[in-house]
Amino acid sequence: MSDKAHASPLREMLQPLVDLVRAPRALWAINIAYFLDGLVYFGMLSVLGKFFIEYVGLSDQWTSPMVGFLTWGVTFSMFLLGGKADVWSPRFSMVSSLLTMGAGRVVLVLGVTLGLAKGGLWSPIHWVALFGLLLIVIGNGVFQPAAYASVKTFTNEHTAPMGYAMLYAVMNLGGFVPTFISPPLRRAHGVYGVFLVYASMSLASALLTALLLTERATARAKEILAADDDDDDGAPKAETPEPAKQTVVRERKSVGTWLREHPLADVRFAFFIFILIPVMTLFAHSWLTTPHYVERVFAGSWVGKNFEAATNLNPLLIFVLVPLTTAFTQKVSVMRMMIVGTTVMALSPLLLVLAPSTFTLFAYLVVKSLGEALWQPRFLQYAAELAPPGRTGAYMGVAQFPWFLTKMLTSLYAGVLVARFIPKGGPYESQTMWALHTAIAVVTPLALVFARKWLGRDIEP
Repeated sequence: MSDKAHASPLREMLQPLVDLVRAPRALWAINIAYFLDGLVYFGMLSVLGKFFIEYVGLSDQWTSPMVGFLTWGVTFSMFLLGGKADVWSPRFSMVSSLLTMGAGRVVLVLGVTLGLAKGGLWSPIHWVALFGLLLIVIGNGVFQPAAYASVKTFTNEHTAPMGYAMLYAVMNLGGFVPTFISPPLRRAHGVYGVFLVYASMSLASALLTALLLTERATARAKEILAADDDDDDGAPKAETPEPAKQTVVRERKSVGTWLREHPLADVRFAFFIFILIPVMTLFAHSWLTTPHYVERVFAGSWVGKNFEAATNLNPLLIFVLVPLTTAFTQKVSVMRMMIVGTTVMALSPLLLVLAPSTFTLFAYLVVKSLGEALWQPRFLQYAAELAPPGRTGAYMGVAQFPWFLTKMLTSLYAGVLVARFIPKGGPYESQTMWALHTAIAVVTPLALVFARKWLGRDIEP
């Protein structure tokens, strides 16, 4: 048995950080930028709804779609603009996208800076804020694919897992840091002051990336990569002559053929990815509902004054729990883990139905994150195993579509429930609200249980 099979969960968790220290400067640049963007993105997301309420004058019902525009917009933007990362150089794609996001974060608060009145829906300050969000969405659509494309450029088959693990690790660590930055800034200078700091950090990240991800650093990273690809005896591998360019004739397919071969034409695959939407709504409530819930229901307490401690805890928990759960459940079948994980996650809001206390709040956050750690890594594994030979990429791409729908659909009703059950100033009926969210989420594990044999056919042992 290999050493990898005996690797301890703690080592798997810490290895990305060890590898980060040893990485070439080009990878340092990518990971620093990704860390800072995770910090800024999740930091702003946790108080974005509060910004629209306090500075733009939107109601709870309209605040939710505005936050949703950012989250589902990023997913849609990656679908449209992600290919630019394959055309542009790592330096240009990273720096330009960071500058675009930085500009968007400046524009987001520009209306407040200019003293525009809090005019509510479709007022001048609202349009300015929307334009700022649009710039953030566009920049993010290039940034995330560019980061992964850059890791692919600066790693080989042996170091690629480390490179991608580093991105995952630093993003989650960055998402937890606002817990310590946002509350004191918000109390001293309001959400406006928090956003100014985050906008400055975003622009500083672009500058730092430009300074670190130079042509020299890029060339050095490629030299290290080439050295790693040499033969074991130290002799460089023989260069393979480039094949002569050939004219590729692409077969034109009729609309009917394209539809029949589309991944969504696979009924099992389509059912599987779309039935996950109910439990995925709990992800969206992390930024659409939880910040308002904690700040209002726990008003006056430490957690109410520092609600970011609750809303930004999930990234840290996922960073810790995923390697642990993966190590201990790697021999468990995919479908069983999907059922167990979605059940744990779907039932987690029942803790908030019991009573709104600090204990039940943090118990909910831990249990929900545990459920996520159990099923989320297996989701794409199932999609890949279900794909026919040569179609894995297409299946993996389409598997992300329900996540886009989840963000968009949840943003349309989350604010309505917030206004109905936990309106600003009270009275609060938060237990009823979380019972409704639980009722929606449990549809997923129930459906997976009933369809288990069908979904696991040809895959389950």
